[in-house]
Amino acid sequence: MTWDPDQLPDQTGRTVAVTGATAGIGYFAAEQLAGAGAHVVLASRNAAKLEVAKEAIREQVPGASLSAVVIDLTSLTSVARAAEELAALPRLDGILLNGGMVTMRRGETTADGLPLMMGSHVASNFALVAGILPTLGETGREHGTSARIVHTSTGFVRRFAFEVDDLMRTPRMSIAAYTHAKTANEIYAFELDRRLRAAELPVASIVTIPGVGVDAKTPSRAGIRDAATPYQRNPYTPWAQGKDTAAWSAVRGLTDPDAQGGEYYGPTGALRGQPTRRDALVRTAAPEGDLATRVWNQLEELAAIRVPVG
Repeated sequence: MTWDPDQLPDQTGRTVAVTGATAGIGYFAAEQLAGAGAHVVLASRNAAKLEVAKEAIREQVPGASLSAVVIDLTSLTSVARAAEELAALPRLDGILLNGGMVTMRRGETTADGLPLMMGSHVASNFALVAGILPTLGETGREHGTSARIVHTSTGFVRRFAFEVDDLMRTPRMSIAAYTHAKTANEIYAFELDRRLRAAELPVASIVTIPGVGVDAKTPSRAGIRDAATPYQRNPYTPWAQGKDTAAWSAVRGLTDPDAQGGEYYGPTGALRGQPTRRDALVRTAAPEGDLATRVWNQLEELAAIRVPVG
């Protein structure tokens, strides 16, 4: 279908959660979903920042329907509490798994002793999905559609190949550790969709990449992106996009009525562009042998929980 990110399908009546919703791509995804009529549950670890984000959205979308859930993706205990809150909602049509920590220091761990980026980007999302999957399935069945689990990955996965036989083995360089975690997350996301299909659950698992979003091209939002918030330089700025347009691929994954589980969305260009369905990377979407199963089994151990499917 022809897709216009400025004219989203009406989301009135739908409830969508967004992690990492107090800054960057997560914030703008939440703003765009609210503008289309969805009730948006903003999720982040800082309660005060959640209130700032709600006010910023309401400045752009008067009357926006919003609520908030505190979640610290570096703590499985916090993830479990947040999952309980989300699972108790009357309906949950989708979730954008956008949050996660990035560190430049090697050896940092989560509260549960996991490598920081593998723990916050992958194991915590695995645990969160385990807690909310029954509610997503019930919503899909009740409303005759597929609920959506949208995973945010990175184009670095396409550029650099990493072994994921041992998820606890962290590469030395920060960007390598980040890409290693996102590689594992893509493998998990596609395996999740296969298991959802096999179980005939009306829930779709979709992978998206944002391209490159930079502060210099991001529109101002009070408390989110303004003179008082930290500014990060980026050498790709002349060729990149704002974080508002970097959110487009994830928002399409959540709202496009034609989107299917197992699909992969990204910008038309290497760094920016209209959100479009692209070919998934074979080594993460259909890895050789039993790698996907082994990644899944490791995540069950790291997250200390089983996803109720497959």
